[in-house]
Amino acid sequence: MVKVGIIGFGYWGTNLVRNFNLASNCRVIAVADPRAERLIQLGRLYSHIKGYKESEELICSKDIDAVIIATPVSTHFELAKRALLQGKHVLLEKPMTSSVMEAEFLIDLAKQKGLLLMVDHTFLYTGAVAKMKQLKDLGDLGNIKYLDSTRINLGLFQPDINVLWDLAPHDISILNYIIDEKPHSVNATGITHTSNDIENIAYLTINYNSGFIAHFSCSWTSPVKLRTMLIGGDQKMILYNDLEPTEKVKVYDSGYNHSKDQDKKKILVDYRTGDIHVPKLNTNEALLEMANDFVSCILEGKEPKSSSKIGLEVVKILEASDKSIKHSGREVILDIQSEEIHQSSNLLTN
Repeated sequence: MVKVGIIGFGYWGTNLVRNFNLASNCRVIAVADPRAERLIQLGRLYSHIKGYKESEELICSKDIDAVIIATPVSTHFELAKRALLQGKHVLLEKPMTSSVMEAEFLIDLAKQKGLLLMVDHTFLYTGAVAKMKQLKDLGDLGNIKYLDSTRINLGLFQPDINVLWDLAPHDISILNYIIDEKPHSVNATGITHTSNDIENIAYLTINYNSGFIAHFSCSWTSPVKLRTMLIGGDQKMILYNDLEPTEKVKVYDSGYNHSKDQDKKKILVDYRTGDIHVPKLNTNEALLEMANDFVSCILEGKEPKSSSKIGLEVVKILEASDKSIKHSGREVILDIQSEEIHQSSNLLTN
């Protein structure tokens, strides 16, 4: 039995408490939140769970084996560091940390302590993403050429991170899970319409040496909510619509062939439009699947599907996108040297 403590009882924290209560071989022991009204709500819903106003009390509790952190990203590093130093397994909400250096340090610390460090990229546990990966791995799509994602809505403006850090981690984690090739570079542009210099609209392109390309459109200022992703192969293509209640994934037997004409200056293109297939998907709740993965990996010493490695890869791309935005979309190579990110000896003493 893994005894769990959860820091943060806001919107997502309440979902985490509910699902970890349902997870196998797991018991939620305590929740920490500085807001008195949230602890009152906790007591009404779960009288058996102890409420703490201070996260330090939860982290230091000898009754807790694992700490789940559902707080703003700016607090992730210090909370996770303290929990790992106290010998607790840690689950972090996305994005993992505010910087690559912080993520690398936590991974090193967890390894030194023999503890599990995991990131909650919930979409990796959905039936839709599992099916898309299966189709790709079986070769049904052929050679993958592109991924195009749109994740836009009206609000919520975040006070500490831009729209890419808020919305893009979902789709970047899906990209890194499905596509085996490592990205080469990023280009990003964005704009702020408020006075805090935090971009509320942004576009991110991830480039690969093979010619595969991924593009992400994120916005807090759209009049409609869209959650769509296109994955294009040279044999078949996928449309993934997360807002579709029953047919989230559609596989299109469509494509094109091209050749040059005799003078080698013009491209001849033949288009193919075939059937549309709607595969059956696993409908289990993704957050419960994630909770069970976290618990079973603690008990069995396994590597989780949403590993800290995937969390780090997402943060690398987000950090590079910040650099690109600040330099008007300039290409940023994803090649971070170890000396820039390994400062464990300094951080451990602080």
